[in-house]
Amino acid sequence: MGPLAGLRVVELVGLAPAPFATTVLADLGADVVRVDRAKPGFDVLAFPNDPLTRSRRWIGVDTKSPEGRDLVLRLVEDADVLIEGFRPGVTERLGIGPADCMERNPRLVYGRITGWGQDGPLAQAAGHDINYIGLSGALEPIGRAGERPVPPLNLLGDFGGGGLLLAMGVLAALVERATSGRGQVVDASMVDGAALLTAGLHGLRNIGLWGAGRGANMLDGGAPFYDTYETSDGKYVAVGAIEERFWGELVKVLEIDPESVAGRLDPARWPAVRSALAAVLLTRTRDEWAALAAGTDACLTAVLDPAEAALDPHNVARGTFVSLDGHLQPAPAPKFSRTAAATPTPPAEPRSDTTAVLTELGYALPDIDRMRTNGVIA
Repeated sequence: MGPLAGLRVVELVGLAPAPFATTVLADLGADVVRVDRAKPGFDVLAFPNDPLTRSRRWIGVDTKSPEGRDLVLRLVEDADVLIEGFRPGVTERLGIGPADCMERNPRLVYGRITGWGQDGPLAQAAGHDINYIGLSGALEPIGRAGERPVPPLNLLGDFGGGGLLLAMGVLAALVERATSGRGQVVDASMVDGAALLTAGLHGLRNIGLWGAGRGANMLDGGAPFYDTYETSDGKYVAVGAIEERFWGELVKVLEIDPESVAGRLDPARWPAVRSALAAVLLTRTRDEWAALAAGTDACLTAVLDPAEAALDPHNVARGTFVSLDGHLQPAPAPKFSRTAAATPTPPAEPRSDTTAVLTELGYALPDIDRMRTNGVIA
């Protein structure tokens, strides 16, 4: 099921960006085996019903042991892709780096995700999403005028610029492999990826349409026609009426005198226009405004929390969210016109598939029992 049916992926357990990339591949139908530690201690990498561990099998291996390393290399022999998210050099020291794996399988696509990249002055430094997007130039523009930059959760570095671009890089390498017959290493850096996400911002800067400072530009909350507003119930609506015809529709929905908000493209008028919009939007609830804007091109929508989003009629109609064992999470995306969609499966119990996977690899049950007794597997 899914356009990637038949693709075999080995995932070395790691933090959010690598599992997210693997989830994208699994959602599209890839057969994923997640290789976890055999002896986990305090483990922040996984929790029950984590969407980042759905739709894959899960084994436990002591990759620091020679027999555990050989087991991973045996997995790699029949795999198309390996995904790992360690600091540069870690898998090389374990004996499962690109050279080791591609010696066993020259067609392997070896996907690596790090914050800083595999080389460069910061390659070995610690960091998290906020550090990577800070260095990429993606964090500084986000926030209100006169206030400090605001981290946009960990969406830009870990997920958008990190895991999603790693998945795209892996798929691109697979397309190239169809011609060359050879695998390669995909070096995905969250700094590189987050910087790429700012391409449009750089374009606006290059033509002088961005640069008035944080929170003072058209798309960062500076313009009154592209911002969020509080409603009478303490909730919010999002307004995105950039184009003139959409602005005209918004003014009609809000029943505002057009002359009172004239000159809305002049930054000098933005405070007055914003005040006018804010005052009107405070007179009704969020859902009342959303209902009034429905069926128009006013570009006014409710700001929903994640649980509310799953109940929105549009999202319900599109199947944008799914419930796995009673736990809400986003559905696989995008959708395909011909290929049957892969149905996500609930996360497996940690290390619960070890025996089944090793049996498929040809290991005899006595050998599996011995390795488990010796702590090589779990």
